[in-house]
Amino acid sequence: MTTATESPATEEHVTAEATPRSGDNLSLKSGIEEEDGELGDLKEEDEPASGREGGEISDDVAALQDELNKITVAAPTVGVSEYFDSSEFPQSFKENNPKEKLILAYAENFRRQYVHLYRDRKPLFLNPNNECGLEKLVCTTIRPTQLPYKELYDWDGAAEFVADYLNFTMLEPAHELPVRLLSPTTIMKRQKGNCFEYSTLLVSLLVAAGYDAYVVSGYASRETCLMDETREICPLLKKKEEVKEETKKRQQKKYTVRPPKDLRSKFELKQEARRQQTIADEEQVIRKEELARQLEAEKPPTDPLHGLRVHSWVLVLEGKREIPESFFIEPLTGLPHAVNSDNYLGIESVWNHQNYWVNMQDCSEGVRNMNYDLGDCAQWEFMFPSNDKPSLQLPDEEDMLEDDEEKAMREEQEVEKHLDMPPSWVPPIELGLRDFQMRCPQGKKSKLYKRAKLEKFAHYLMKDGLVCRLSVYTDRELTDLAQVKEFYSHREDKLQERIHNQHSGWITEHYAPGRHRCLREHQYKGCAPGPENDRTMIFYHDARVDGLHKRVETPTEMTEHFINRDDFLYYRFIQFTKRAKKFGPAESANVRPIVKMVKRYHRNPALSANEDVAELVFFVSEERVQVTYHTEVEKISASSRDFIKPANTDEKGAILQWHPDNHNTFQVDPSKTDKKKVELYQMMVDLVKAEEKCRERAREAEEEVQEILNDRTREEVASELDISVYDTERNEKAKRHRLELERIQMEEKMRREEMELDYLAPFLAQIGDPEKINRSQAFKLKEDCLLDLKRRLIDKANLIQVRFEKETQELQKKQAWYQQNQVSMQKDDEEEYLNYCSEAMFRIHILELRLNRHKEMAPQKYMALDQKIRSDQRLAEFF
Repeated sequence: MTTATESPATEEHVTAEATPRSGDNLSLKSGIEEEDGELGDLKEEDEPASGREGGEISDDVAALQDELNKITVAAPTVGVSEYFDSSEFPQSFKENNPKEKLILAYAENFRRQYVHLYRDRKPLFLNPNNECGLEKLVCTTIRPTQLPYKELYDWDGAAEFVADYLNFTMLEPAHELPVRLLSPTTIMKRQKGNCFEYSTLLVSLLVAAGYDAYVVSGYASRETCLMDETREICPLLKKKEEVKEETKKRQQKKYTVRPPKDLRSKFELKQEARRQQTIADEEQVIRKEELARQLEAEKPPTDPLHGLRVHSWVLVLEGKREIPESFFIEPLTGLPHAVNSDNYLGIESVWNHQNYWVNMQDCSEGVRNMNYDLGDCAQWEFMFPSNDKPSLQLPDEEDMLEDDEEKAMREEQEVEKHLDMPPSWVPPIELGLRDFQMRCPQGKKSKLYKRAKLEKFAHYLMKDGLVCRLSVYTDRELTDLAQVKEFYSHREDKLQERIHNQHSGWITEHYAPGRHRCLREHQYKGCAPGPENDRTMIFYHDARVDGLHKRVETPTEMTEHFINRDDFLYYRFIQFTKRAKKFGPAESANVRPIVKMVKRYHRNPALSANEDVAELVFFVSEERVQVTYHTEVEKISASSRDFIKPANTDEKGAILQWHPDNHNTFQVDPSKTDKKKVELYQMMVDLVKAEEKCRERAREAEEEVQEILNDRTREEVASELDISVYDTERNEKAKRHRLELERIQMEEKMRREEMELDYLAPFLAQIGDPEKINRSQAFKLKEDCLLDLKRRLIDKANLIQVRFEKETQELQKKQAWYQQNQVSMQKDDEEEYLNYCSEAMFRIHILELRLNRHKEMAPQKYMALDQKIRSDQRLAEFF
């Protein structure tokens, strides 16, 4: 491609036309130009005379008309295969306001001048139709909206969401611009769109998040336009760049011991290094040839539309949100690309919600050498004069001599002449929590990569909590499955990842912190998942009391590694042998016999090296114990002791017998005296106890492995998901609690309604509940009802008065008793009397207040009942 769009055959002509001249400006000058040469209506005198002669049509002409009427044509629907009901959209979708009409006219004038100046370039993507068939400027289709989800605040999260949330529809034809551009709100509802709609939605999210993002219209490779990732490595398989740490050279001190002299032949060392380098070079050449042959075999076929396939992607410029370098985002995949990427072959134009820029640079070499300074008028031609990008033009001398007031007045006049972009006609983008959690259409999405297949699932969609599955193959045809990686979320058993190697049969499971027994990683063979088989368990040692970090098990061995133990133990090894065959029913006590046990310890600085045990080896089958101590700094070997256990060690409560032949020692330092027999005997007794304790720990380890495997079996059979209490839609327990509260509230409401009984019911029952009440009965009902209320009010007042008088009399009696016994009264009795007086006065005061309030409210209640009786529907006609 020579420029953004033209073919190589017109390179010379395009070079002359594509260079902006000083007099050629695409901006609007004065009004909108009208094209000449419009067709007028036909006049009556222009009609053929043969059709008017005699007012009749000949038979031949009539037959010709009949034949022509049989031929019908239908206008094709270019690029539009789906129609929308305009009644479902707001008014902004169906009509343009005056400012939008002015902007469209402005854009049409810009397009005419562009076509006139650059006839060999393809048309610009300016004002496609929307859902209702109405022309809208692409800049106003962008609707910046910040959604209330933190995952969409960064560009990578927003790009991944758009790529997963939508289904891709290809452009038809691939080398032409689409005639319709749907709004981001419609795209979110239907969850599918083409590359331009992908980019528009993504830019709407990025601009709202503070990024300097633009929609790009240009040309890309076939694989990029068709979202073909079968030749790309899956992002989950790409290894993270390892940061090489620079090894600091040790500073040699002045007084240091010189290293021993190297007595090896330098010639032989040089020859050996040369031989190794030759072997490495040959291997490198073989690898390069193999890689070149593989790349040649995987090279895609020639694309007949190379450089002509229309595509849209997103440009993010540096500056805002601390972006250090500009880059592209492919909206179909959500992956970033460098601005000199080979996937993109040319750019026609870019736009955001404020302006529209046309590329004036040469794209014969793709986008490698392009400049993305949108303020450079020589490289980018902008449509609207209100360009927010810094201009590179230098000020004139006259402008520099102008006063500040004149300059301000001139700028104000220029601003009044300029047009600004109208607000977007698209309503704010809406996304519910459930739709956001689904992430993909119907919650599932599958992608094919180079020798890999990636499947994504929405959270809580799969019963086992599966959110992603990556299948890795050894061939490009995806027939030989090599490995399966499964990623889980929200599982109660804390399972996060499972890797199944199909060739070796090994399964690796990773768990999050918080699991019972603190399991972190579990490796085992799929064909032998039971106990006493090959497996490796890694634990969170910080959360375990025993500090267990790793346990490796085979059919005959078990090795345990510890970290940060108080007894300095870091290694335990148990060797088993086959069980003895027993006839009859199987017994639970038939455990694997232990042949050998080994325990190793770190150095204890509180003890001397000859007293600090480094290794304990229990030869169970030989009835022997070997003790090895740590090596002293100035020694080259360590001291050791061998003990042969007495014959009666298996007897419970027996006293161990000591014999000098049961002990053998090796002392590195001959000057040190050996231990006494009593000390050796006590050491032998301690070793026998240590052996028994080590055997118990080995049995506990076997039981723990069995329990872990049993738990895993139950968890896989009934895998439960951890649902938050705030997730009322999925949490059945919270939902049942809410329904129970609603039921209780409804019952309470019904109870209150039942308590509001009819106040005339008992009096109507006295007169026989007549269907129609006469005048005398109405007055009688009124008098009886008011009399009853009056009696109840008086009775309540009398009851309060009786209680008041009773409390007063009891207080007076208590006071009289106090006057009589005041002299001989103890201090405790006096305090009790004072407390009683205080409580009695409080009760008397409350009764007095209640009586006064009752006297005030009684007349009001009486008048309220009288008014209620008068307004009652059954009695209102008589009062």
